[in-house]
Amino acid sequence: MQPPEEPASDGIANLQPLWESRKKEQKAWYWYDWANSAFVTTTAAVLFSPYLTSVAENAACGFSSSDDRKCETPLHVLGISVSAGSLVFYLVTLSTILSALILPVVGAAADRSPRKVTLMSRSAWSGAVAAMAMFFVAGTNWQLGALLLVVATLFLGASLVIYDAILCEIALPDERDAVSSRGWALGYLGGGLLLAANFGLLTVMSDNTELAVRISLLSAGVWWAVFTFIPYLGVKNRPPVNVVPESGGLVRESFGQLWTTLKDLRGYRMTMLFLVGYLFYNDGIQTVIYAASVYGEFQLGFEKSTVLSAFLVVQFVGIGGALVFGRIARRTGAHRIIMIGLMIWILVVIAGYFTPAGNFPLFLALAVGIGFVLGGTQALSRSFFSQLIPRGREAEYFSLYQAAERGTSWVGTLIFGVVHQVTGSYRPALLALLLLFVLGLAFLSRVNVRQGIEEAGNPLPQVV
Repeated sequence: MQPPEEPASDGIANLQPLWESRKKEQKAWYWYDWANSAFVTTTAAVLFSPYLTSVAENAACGFSSSDDRKCETPLHVLGISVSAGSLVFYLVTLSTILSALILPVVGAAADRSPRKVTLMSRSAWSGAVAAMAMFFVAGTNWQLGALLLVVATLFLGASLVIYDAILCEIALPDERDAVSSRGWALGYLGGGLLLAANFGLLTVMSDNTELAVRISLLSAGVWWAVFTFIPYLGVKNRPPVNVVPESGGLVRESFGQLWTTLKDLRGYRMTMLFLVGYLFYNDGIQTVIYAASVYGEFQLGFEKSTVLSAFLVVQFVGIGGALVFGRIARRTGAHRIIMIGLMIWILVVIAGYFTPAGNFPLFLALAVGIGFVLGGTQALSRSFFSQLIPRGREAEYFSLYQAAERGTSWVGTLIFGVVHQVTGSYRPALLALLLLFVLGLAFLSRVNVRQGIEEAGNPLPQVV
């Protein structure tokens, strides 16, 4: 069974001549945000990081850190001493290094393929299998958990490279901010609903928290796999356009196109400036997401259920945040709104550093702040970048973008892990992330939006 295909044509208007048909595809496209957000929220952001940390500490010390005992015995990985509390952040760093090598080739291959939707779906299902297998991580078996986290993160990244590129095929330039924001909003709703169900499960099974966490991890993988069928069946495959001529088979062609793009990127100065800025500020965002559950449990001393309730707030506030940011961007332009969002992120990180242990009202206020800016900055970053990409090179350019997206950031996680290992505290590690937001804001402020869109050869939207 294959999703329907679209005949070759030139121009987005010809690819989707009917408004109703384009809207129908956009609605199907939204559902992949709903599908993968279950893994991103329940597994990557909330449960797996502290759970794998506990498993690693059990392997190293025979117990998990608590208020009266700290696990100070390191793990030994390939002869290197690694703090059990920093393991997850090093794993994300490793995932991103691998992503830097793999995802650009995935993007180049997708640009040359007439079956983008099929490639996206197969990547999603492969990641979902790894996510479901996390159910079997238990006791002291941190090695299996480490492997599955890397595999699931890589396949998530591969699917999102193609998913983001499809946005350029199903939405006109003036529609993309709204379409991207609606996708993010639906993703927050889906991720929040499953997280709420898992919160209920953890409450009911409070006498067996480990099993409840493992069942929750399994549910996220199943959710990811099942709901991927909606975009798979509802979004059309399309023939590639403006393919860079390269000789050889698909792999050789893909590497050749990647090399050409890296050389050509110098000619798109505004696109390159945005990518560098996005690398920094999104690393900060992703690290905050990864670190929040660990920070809440191990630094502020909250129970797992308490941290889960705060993340539920993030999810549901994020729905409104994404939609509000999208509406404002229609009147003022995405570039300005992203910069305002980054300023709010800086305030959130500073407030997080000063949050006293056990102060739940302040922790909840931080969750509200994160939820409001999280969806908006990410949704608008995706749609804004789509305006800066040369036509026919979407997947490859989005592979560079995706190297800093969701679970594939590495600068922030490396900083967080190293600072924690050196200081033994997550507070200075959190504060160190300010550098990433400041650098990202500095590069983003230098992007001339109109020049960047014209350099890429794209039509200017009504609001720049």
